[in-house]
Amino acid sequence: MSVESSVNRQPRLLIVTVNYRTAHLVIESLQCLAKEIQSTPIFKVAVVDNNSKDDSTGKIAAAIAAEGWEDWVTLMPSSVNGGFSYGNNYAIRPALQSPNPPDYFLLLNPDAQVRPGAIQTLIDFMDHHPKVGIAGASLEEQNGKPWPYAFRFPSIIGEFEFGFRLGIVSKLLSQWKVVKVMEQDKAQPIDWLPGACMMIRREVFESIGLMDEGYFLYYEETDFCLQAKRAGWSCWYVPQSRVMHILGQSTGVTAKNQAPKRLPQYWYDSRRRYFLKNHGWLYAAIADASWLVGYGLWRVRRILQRKPDGDPPKMLWDSFQNSVFFKREIPCQELPQPQQVTN
Repeated sequence: MSVESSVNRQPRLLIVTVNYRTAHLVIESLQCLAKEIQSTPIFKVAVVDNNSKDDSTGKIAAAIAAEGWEDWVTLMPSSVNGGFSYGNNYAIRPALQSPNPPDYFLLLNPDAQVRPGAIQTLIDFMDHHPKVGIAGASLEEQNGKPWPYAFRFPSIIGEFEFGFRLGIVSKLLSQWKVVKVMEQDKAQPIDWLPGACMMIRREVFESIGLMDEGYFLYYEETDFCLQAKRAGWSCWYVPQSRVMHILGQSTGVTAKNQAPKRLPQYWYDSRRRYFLKNHGWLYAAIADASWLVGYGLWRVRRILQRKPDGDPPKMLWDSFQNSVFFKREIPCQELPQPQQVTN
């Protein structure tokens, strides 16, 4: 069966998983989805391989054949590793252009495994709240411990708070903190959700277009949620839907229980792109200054108080040289821009 014909015959939901050299995680995630499709037979899965250049496609294809998943899983090898947005768009674009596009799309990381009922819970929530454009599950660790966080949009004050990290200051500036601890007994609106598990209504893509492929990795879901909010769509955290997430396994940057690595250049490029694209140079400059001052003060306090250093190496220097004071252009990958989907 061809990729195009398989993706074009969509039910209500298309789940998109982007793989880069994590075939074993993709297969484990599909095994969880295989259990769900017995009770929720209204979704299909597109696994996009972002040009892994290893044996990922062979392993995933073999697992699909061995388990008999061909009716609901499509493997879509890409010749380009264009990052998270590019990989998701690679599957979303043809589905949107099909004669019968799905109502919803679920972005699901390879290192995310759905708990029983998680998918149907999100679908039911979206069905009952037609003005909600984006919804996400409560992520949890492998032992079932909740990871109860969602996020506010980055801001000048939020950048200072995130850098300074002093309890009394963080309390005073709590409404601007990027990280927000979410209640676990009710659904709540929030600015943005992690792309590890994010359900998106089809009409959101029709109103704002696909994900911005100018981001390689990081900040793309933040940007997408911001564009959705500006277009009138709300974003909700739905803790009744639970998804296990092995933090950092898909990216290898923020893995738990490992010494922090130096942040890659694309992280700084993505941050700079977000601020310049959405707020302009002056706002970005003040945000950079706020972060540098706050983080610089934290570094001094850490040394004086002999606190452990849990930050990525050379973060202050890397932040300084990647600020808009030295790099004014909006970073953008040299990739074809996604086609804009209109009504």
